[in-house]
Amino acid sequence: MAQMMIPRIGLLSIKNNSRVVPRIFVPLKYQRLCFHTSWVFDVQGKSILMPSLSPTMEKGTIVKWIKKEGDKIEAGDAVADIQTDKAVVTLELEDESILAKIIVGEGIQDIKVGTLIALTVDVDEDWKSVEMPDNVSVTPPVTASSTSPPSSSASPLSSTPPPSSPPASSSSSPSPPSMPVQGPPGQTNIGMPALSPTMTSGTIVKWLKKEGEKIEPGDAVAEIQTDKAVMTFEIEDEGIFAKILIPEGSQAEVGELIAITVEKGMDWKNVVVPTTTKPTAPSGVTPEVVPVGVPTAPPVGVPAPSVATPSAPSGQVYGLAVRRLLEEYGLKSEEIKGTGRPNRLLKSDVLTYIQTKNIKKVAPKTAPPPKDQKQPDIPLKKHVPSGGPSTYQDIPVSNIRSIIAKRLGESKITIPHSYATIDIKIDKINEIRKELKADGINISINDFITKATAHALVECPFINTLYKNDQIIQMPRVDISIAVAIESGLITPIVFDATAKSILDISKNIKELAEKAKTGQLKPEEFQGGTFTISNLGMFGIKHFRAIINLPQTAILAVGSGREELNAALQKVTKMSTSLSYDRRAIDEDQAADFLAVLKAMLEDPSFLIAGRLRALRYAQD
Repeated sequence: MAQMMIPRIGLLSIKNNSRVVPRIFVPLKYQRLCFHTSWVFDVQGKSILMPSLSPTMEKGTIVKWIKKEGDKIEAGDAVADIQTDKAVVTLELEDESILAKIIVGEGIQDIKVGTLIALTVDVDEDWKSVEMPDNVSVTPPVTASSTSPPSSSASPLSSTPPPSSPPASSSSSPSPPSMPVQGPPGQTNIGMPALSPTMTSGTIVKWLKKEGEKIEPGDAVAEIQTDKAVMTFEIEDEGIFAKILIPEGSQAEVGELIAITVEKGMDWKNVVVPTTTKPTAPSGVTPEVVPVGVPTAPPVGVPAPSVATPSAPSGQVYGLAVRRLLEEYGLKSEEIKGTGRPNRLLKSDVLTYIQTKNIKKVAPKTAPPPKDQKQPDIPLKKHVPSGGPSTYQDIPVSNIRSIIAKRLGESKITIPHSYATIDIKIDKINEIRKELKADGINISINDFITKATAHALVECPFINTLYKNDQIIQMPRVDISIAVAIESGLITPIVFDATAKSILDISKNIKELAEKAKTGQLKPEEFQGGTFTISNLGMFGIKHFRAIINLPQTAILAVGSGREELNAALQKVTKMSTSLSYDRRAIDEDQAADFLAVLKAMLEDPSFLIAGRLRALRYAQD
């Protein structure tokens, strides 16, 4: 009996400067009875796994850790911001604990749901001595951008250093190779943000801050070209903009280090720059850091630091659309007072100034021919084929064009496209449009099509679906994406809850979205998502075409131009061809035919679309 009451104690001798320190291992059932504040007794951490924050989420990205290692977590506290396949969602914990170890750093993409991302311990336990839970292993990639402060003490998570590393002493342990690269205290490494769910890389269009400038919460620091549009990158923490690592016009992967900030009061000229700025590195390799003040050759693969382009003499910053207006009207930014955030000139400010002053566009300047150059007197020779290969020019593919090509290729390869076409008479729509135009109301045919499509999707809900993970997901609301052509490619802003809106509201909404798309001012939430897409090329004279389905939607409507024909009574009628491309895995032929039949009935007798919102009210109640 006495032997049964004696706990087993093991001794492990660790040599440290000729001293022998015994390490005691206590059976698991007795560990929680011990009160310890050092590494003598290890604490088994509790796992925080990548959560599934949306029904279709498979992977996520840690945008920002709100809590730092050692911070206490109260019930309901926000721990991290996570980029899902829909939006940025805040992760909250319901148990009181301490954040002991961050496993996955900020900016690392495609972390699968269920992957270990952090460890916590109970409030009365020593978070510095946390160890991995049983049967859990993790090897996340190394990232060069992380704002989590480094732990100054040893941790049982630290693995044995590689053979090339110097032996570790008992007073400090090396950081595990798989952990994020940390900067010194007070320094924050800024990685290329993921400004859209499909963004894999971005281009720095313009730096809005210069090295040494102060940053207030919410300040814009850069304009970044994503796979969708040019967007402004803002920083929520105050500090000093210390170092630019990616110059203007250069492209960087999401998570790649692009700049460094420091806390106010620190010497911003003496920051520490990692020798590698890429978001991943080979396992077992810990990037070194080099003080900026030491003259060294730039590392291989890292662009040379560049100072941001100075802002206007007035100190104001502005985007590409404002710059284009200033050039077209020959204006200077210091002549106009900005009404945006501190020192930001908005497009509306310039337009108001132009309208108030009644300023006209200036003629574009043309370079005069050189004075010494004389025109040749001999007549130009006609081109004669030489028989050799013709010359060519390489056109660089923009980031947006690259993403469009990738997604359309994926759609055609993975989706079994089926097609159905129907002719619709639009004479009554044209009559109503003339009556509305006489009253000063301009409604396009595309507005009628959008309204009718929304109601047809309510009548045929099997079309208003998504196909993800071999599952058909029926959407409760109709959000219609409208294809808009811009200089760099194609973008699909969304008319949300189109069924509950009147034709006038839809018309106004589409015009605003199209203008924003062409000037690169669309917000992420205005073009991400959608349950059905309309692509109208009738305005360009295209009579009939078939569109490619926009993943993960299951259908897209292609609209052609109207054409006059003679009916059986030899009367002129105007017809319009519409083609439905649909995913045969989710939609049957008879379901596609039902949808087109309902759409045709609504467009050929559009009085319901103008009369009221009876169907919209029924839809809202459902």
